[in-house]
Formats: sequence, C-alpha cells, structure tokens
Amino acid sequence: MSKIKKNSSKESSADAEERDGEEDLAPADLKIILLGDSAVGKSKLLERFLMDDFVPRQLSTYALTLYRYSTKLPCDKEVVIDFWDTAGQERFAKMHPSYYYQAHACVLVFDVTRKETYKHLNDWYKELRSFCPHIPVLCIANKIDVKEEVTTKKFKFPQKHEMPFYFASAASGTNVVRMFQNAIELGWDYKENSEDDWVKDVMDMLGEESGGGSVAPSHSK
Repeated sequence: MSKIKKNSSKESSADAEERDGEEDLAPADLKIILLGDSAVGKSKLLERFLMDDFVPRQLSTYALTLYRYSTKLPCDKEVVIDFWDTAGQERFAKMHPSYYYQAHACVLVFDVTRKETYKHLNDWYKELRSFCPHIPVLCIANKIDVKEEVTTKKFKFPQKHEMPFYFASAASGTNVVRMFQNAIELGWDYKENSEDDWVKDVMDMLGEESGGGSVAPSHSK
C-alpha cells in the first residue's frame, strides 16, 4: 500500500484557541468518524497518528471534537480531512445524526482488555448502517500492549462483515499509522466511486416525483 504523506501547516496555540469552537469551517474533502464505547482509546489512537500536526476544534452544538488535517494521497492529490471524535457522547449509547452525516469512512474501536466493548460493536455497527449504509468500516482491537496474547486470536465480528482488521496500540504506536492511512484511502475511494451513484439516485427520485421517469441532467451553464 502506498504511503500517505503528511502535509499540514501548524497553527500557533493562540490561533488554535481563537479558532476553537468555530463551526463555520469550509467543507473538508473527507470526513472520517470514530465509533466505539467510552474509554476504548479512540482519541488516543487519533492523537497518536496526528501527533502535533493537527488543530482540534470543539463543535459545541453537539459536544464533539473535530480534528482537521491535511495530507497528500498516493495519487499526489492534496486533501483536507476532518476526523470526528465522540468526545464522551458515546456514553449515551446513541450519537446525534449529524455525526454520521456525509461520512466517508468509519474507524470502529474496541478495547481488548474489556470484553463488553467487543460485544457492543454490533450495536454501534447497526446504528452506523442506519445512517451510512455503504461507507467502508475498519475494525480496531486497541490496547494490545496491555494484553499481547489476543493477537493470536481470531475475531468473528470483522470477519462476518468483511472489514479490514487491525491489532493496535495507542501507547506503543503499533499499526496506528497503517490503519488511519487505510481509512483515508478507503474513504477517498468510496467518495470517488459513490458520487455517480448518488447523482443517479437523486435524478431517479426527481423523475419519480415528476412522473416522467429518469430525468437527464442538464448541461447548460
């Protein structure tokens, strides 16, 4: 797999504080969301990947944290990515619909030291699919530095849903870069290949409402 190069510009801490809480950012090229129970290490994994090369912003309306990040894809294209983190809202066991809106990929995390966090993956996955039926999902077994023996086991959940699966550790950095690079590439591929289907669905819907079948898109400017 080709390596994605970081290409972000850092803001000063004063700039970051001044911009913290803004919700009128220009749209990013990709939106990648993190899901999983509280304290499974989602934020730590993300911060390990980004290190100091990001500016977190609080979305006060929904009590969420957005990490804006710029990078270069293997195709040499510069992209801006928004990573959305639950910021504790997962304790309510249901995310606000805006969290899923227009997401391009999902990183689903459980804690190998807490069996219940693995059992809850089904619930998170079901909710995700009610809002995002087709986006790619990666499954992450976090905290293997605490329980290394789990790396010899097989987990049925990611196999059942045909998800890319990673053993990872935010503490040691194991597989952190690889899994987020994979999420970015899968998200970009999904975006590039799903836009035509989305346009077709909209045009078909408009055609049904007008009673005239599919409507050919206009080429006039």
